[in-house]
Amino acid sequence: MKKTKAEDKILIMLAFFSMSIGLWGNFSQLWLQDNSFQVTEISNILSIGTFMSVIGIALIGKYVTLSKLKESITFVLIIKFINMLLLYFLNGTNNIGLIKLTIIVDIVMEYIIITSIYPLITTIIKNDRIYSKRKLTEYLFRDVGILFGGIFIGRVILGILVDYNTCLIISNVFLAISIITILDMNNTYTGEEREKKNNSIIKSILKDKIIIFYLLYTLIGTVAMSTALGLKMLTLTNYFSFSDDIATNYLLIVGLIADGIGILALKYLTPKNDYLTITIKFGIRFLGYVIAFISDNLILTLIAITWSILISTAYENICDGVYINRMENKYQLSFTNIRYIVKFIGEAVGVFLCGIMYEIGLKYMFGLSAIFMIFQIGIAYYLIHLRKVEKT
Repeated sequence: MKKTKAEDKILIMLAFFSMSIGLWGNFSQLWLQDNSFQVTEISNILSIGTFMSVIGIALIGKYVTLSKLKESITFVLIIKFINMLLLYFLNGTNNIGLIKLTIIVDIVMEYIIITSIYPLITTIIKNDRIYSKRKLTEYLFRDVGILFGGIFIGRVILGILVDYNTCLIISNVFLAISIITILDMNNTYTGEEREKKNNSIIKSILKDKIIIFYLLYTLIGTVAMSTALGLKMLTLTNYFSFSDDIATNYLLIVGLIADGIGILALKYLTPKNDYLTITIKFGIRFLGYVIAFISDNLILTLIAITWSILISTAYENICDGVYINRMENKYQLSFTNIRYIVKFIGEAVGVFLCGIMYEIGLKYMFGLSAIFMIFQIGIAYYLIHLRKVEKT
C-alpha cells in the first residue's frame, strides 16, 4: 500500500511539474522574441542550454545515489523556482546577458528533473507499463498546461492582461505545488545501491549490443524530431501566421488527441508485430516529411506536423520501455542519465539545425529531418531483429 501511495505522489508531482513546463515552454520562445531575440539567437540559446544539461545530468549520475535521488530532485525544483522568479522580473529589461543565462539555467534544471523521474519510480516499481504511464502523465499534463495558456493568453482578468510573463508566473505556481508534493513524500528506497565504480555502467552497456544500438537510435531519432519541430511556436506563428492563441489551441488539441492515442495504443492497439509498430509511428511520419519537402505546400506541411505530434506518445512501451527495462535496477539512474545525455545532445544538434533551416526555408527543416529518419527507422528495424534473434 505504501509503495502505491509513493508511486502516486511521484506521478502527482510529475503532473504539476509537467503543467508548469507545458505552460511556460509553450510561450518561452515567444517570450524571448518579445524581448528582442531573433530566431537564430533563440535557437542558439536553446541549443546551448540543452548541451549544458548534459553536464548537469552527468554530475547527477556521478555523485547522486538512488537513496539520495528524492532530495536531489527537490533541490533542483527549488533552484528552478527561484530562477523562474528572476526570469519574471527580467522581462522587458533588455538585460540580454542575464536573460540568456537564466534561460539556460531553466533548461538545465528542467532536463535534470525530467531525467530523474523514472529512476525515482523504479525505486518503487519497474515494468514496461509503468514506463508508459510515466510518459503519458508527462505528456497529458503538459497539454493541461498548454490549455491554461490557450484559455487565458491575451485576456484581461481582474484588470490584468495575461501575457507571456503572466503565464511564466502562473507556471511557477504549478512548480511550487510540485515542490510541496515531493516534500510530502517519504524516501522509500531500501534496495541495492548502484555500484560506485564509474565504469560499471559503461561495461554493462558495452556488453549489450541491443543497448548500444538503442542509444544510437535515440540520438538520431531526437536529431530528426528536433530538426523538424524544435521551434514549433515560432514556426506556427511566423510561417503559418497563426496568432499565439490559435497556435496554442492547435498544439493543445493535437496534443490531447495524441495522449488519447497513446493511452489506446498502450491498452488495446499494441501490435504483436513490432515492425508494424515502427512503420506506423515513424514510416508514415517520414513520408509526410518527404511530401512536405517536395511540395513546399503549407497545408501538406501542417498535416505532416500534425501526424508527427499525434503519434509521438504512442507505443512508448515498445519503442523505449522494452530497452530501458533491460538494465538492472542498480543501473537505472546511471543508464537513464546516459540515455538522456544522448537524447539531449541530439536535441541540441536538432534545434541548432532547425534554426539554420528555419532561415533558409520551411521545407528544408522537414527535408533534413527526413534524411535523419532514414537512419532512425533502419536502426529501429535492426533492433527488433536483434531482439527476435535473442529470444530464439
